[in-house]
Amino acid sequence: MLPDAALCAGTHRRVVHDDVNGSEVLDRLFAKRAERVEVGDIDGNPDQVRACEFFRGLTKRVLGDVTDFDSLCSLREKTIEHFGSVHVIVNNAAVGAGAKGSVWEHHLNDWRWSLDVNVMGVINGMNAFIPTLIEQNEGHVVNTSSGNGAYYPIASSGMYPVTKAAVTTLTECLWGQLREIDSAVSATVLLPSSLTPGVLATGIWMAGANRPSRYMRGDPDDAKPRDALAEYKARAAAAGQEVPEAPLSEVADLCIRGIREDLFWATYPLEGMIEKLDQRYASMKNLTPPEYLREVNLMTADADERSK
Repeated sequence: MLPDAALCAGTHRRVVHDDVNGSEVLDRLFAKRAERVEVGDIDGNPDQVRACEFFRGLTKRVLGDVTDFDSLCSLREKTIEHFGSVHVIVNNAAVGAGAKGSVWEHHLNDWRWSLDVNVMGVINGMNAFIPTLIEQNEGHVVNTSSGNGAYYPIASSGMYPVTKAAVTTLTECLWGQLREIDSAVSATVLLPSSLTPGVLATGIWMAGANRPSRYMRGDPDDAKPRDALAEYKARAAAAGQEVPEAPLSEVADLCIRGIREDLFWATYPLEGMIEKLDQRYASMKNLTPPEYLREVNLMTADADERSK
């Protein structure tokens, strides 16, 4: 477990944070509470540029690609060269591919892109940095998952919860194996959530944004990212519901708390999610069909909308 001083300004802790979703709030909060922050970003997102300019003496921004192991090894070496060490790794990169149709119809390049970023990106980050943390016998790894996949899957969202279930299980195995060797390095799975009711309006809602050429589908919509949040709000409005937005700073605080208190599960579980988790457990225990998956969830498109 990292000492409390590791998260206070003026200490000697270095954080490496990868991101494709423009989480400027997390970058800024880390920069306030650690001495040095390295932000790895694939597309030169202006959010990271602003964060790094704001904390010019504390933060270094480096272009990197989580789907490329060598790129992350380079990030590790640049971090150590620039700051002398590294103590906290946050594997936060993820994409929403904007896949069309049902799971048996999704384009294979949507699967490849989602798995390469959301799953292999985490694995690449772990393989690149954890040996260094273990060698120094100090550090913390945060892998960002999602309640959609960790608690239960929203069936209509298909691809995304598949990847996040993998990240959750991967982090459980990581934690167990670190304990197996009595390492002082620890791990947290972050399930982004907030105390304030509302949706988390991050870049993950821009389905299909920043799609690299190697993952193109030959579809005219490849160059037209979908604003899935706007679509969700429209469906909710049609059903007479409002969709408030929760402050992203609460997720950043949750991440910091997970490191500081050495929490494995960093989350604010919603009552509805706990209810579904109980239903999932009962379904497994009693060998009954997962009927809880049949409930309509306005956050994701139904079969007709997904086919467009």
